[in-house]
Amino acid sequence: MTTLRAVVESPFKSDSTASNKCGVTLMNNQVGAIVAEVMTGLDNVTVTHLPSMIRVDAIGRMDFVYDDISEALGEEPGFFDQAEFEENMSTHYGRMVHLDDRTIMFANPEDAAEYIGFDLTASS
Repeated sequence: MTTLRAVVESPFKSDSTASNKCGVTLMNNQVGAIVAEVMTGLDNVTVTHLPSMIRVDAIGRMDFVYDDISEALGEEPGFFDQAEFEENMSTHYGRMVHLDDRTIMFANPEDAAEYIGFDLTASS
């Protein structure tokens, strides 16, 4: 007797094409929830709340403006900074540029290189 089995496509397949996305994973704590709430207001950003973490993904570029986050936390400007950001972020994908007033995530390395004035052409 021959048994026919249906082939089911796995939802966990890989796709190596460029996604034009960048993102971070935040701790699911009080600060991470507020950062996610601030980022939810941006047009190109998607926030996904998971049991132990919060995913913040964007198309192209996203800016974590520290004073916007400080204000949402009920703190004075300057409270939320790069150290606070790094403490609440566990992983990221894309290129990350830290400035005094924000962290910028770029999906494309070329965009990040242009922003910081880095020449990507190979030297001989």
